[in-house]
Amino acid sequence: MGHASRVRCAPMSIAVVTGAGSGIGRSVAIALAAAGWSVALAGRRAGALEETAAALPAGDFLAVPTDVTSAEEVAALFRAVRDHYGRVDLLFNNAGTFAGGGVPVEELDPDTWRAVVDVNLTGAFLCAQAAFRTMKEQDPQGGRIINNGSISAHVPRPHSIAYTATKHAMTGLTKSLSLDGRPYRIACGQLDIGNAATEMTARMQTGILQANGELAAEPVMDAADVAATVVHMAALPLEANVQFATVMATAMPYIGRG
Repeated sequence: MGHASRVRCAPMSIAVVTGAGSGIGRSVAIALAAAGWSVALAGRRAGALEETAAALPAGDFLAVPTDVTSAEEVAALFRAVRDHYGRVDLLFNNAGTFAGGGVPVEELDPDTWRAVVDVNLTGAFLCAQAAFRTMKEQDPQGGRIINNGSISAHVPRPHSIAYTATKHAMTGLTKSLSLDGRPYRIACGQLDIGNAATEMTARMQTGILQANGELAAEPVMDAADVAATVVHMAALPLEANVQFATVMATAMPYIGRG
């Protein structure tokens, strides 16, 4: 575990961002730090986390290499955050994988299926569980969990059964956390993202399989626009919650897909 500290922000503004080493996670970490949050960066690759840390504006941060599929590593992440900051006010539950994407159903290897479920669903649960425990026990009690869903929580792309199934399951995770968190001032919402420009979506701009069997380039949006939405959701008082939101490239083929 490595960490570096800058000027400490005001209390009650401690965020944990998973998948913070690249893409949407990096953009959200930067935006939260710019908004005054102290940010704990979690991800598998220590080097990538340090690159994100170097891009943060002035603020207090912690970098904790973490495999979200490991209950022990997730527990260590939240223990490190509590030791460093004393509490957790926000979890952006973002880590995910599109492994197996592009593989027809009948050819998908069961081990690949399990790997996607382990990261996208079990990993999200483990992080949410650890955040929930912390938020329930801390004083003042409460906090917010924002799950990274996807347009695929609503409609699939061709040959994406593992990713799509886990993102549909994320919606159930969000609803259950939202309900179970009520007595403890724990709010939970979900942000469904479509075509943010990241490493994962680079192929969108060159041509990706459509429901009619054709290849077509798709519009993308800046990941910073996703981050701005997360910052807005995170800034609400715990008495208010964005339960579900969709932020997407305006002209992407989602409305009317298929």
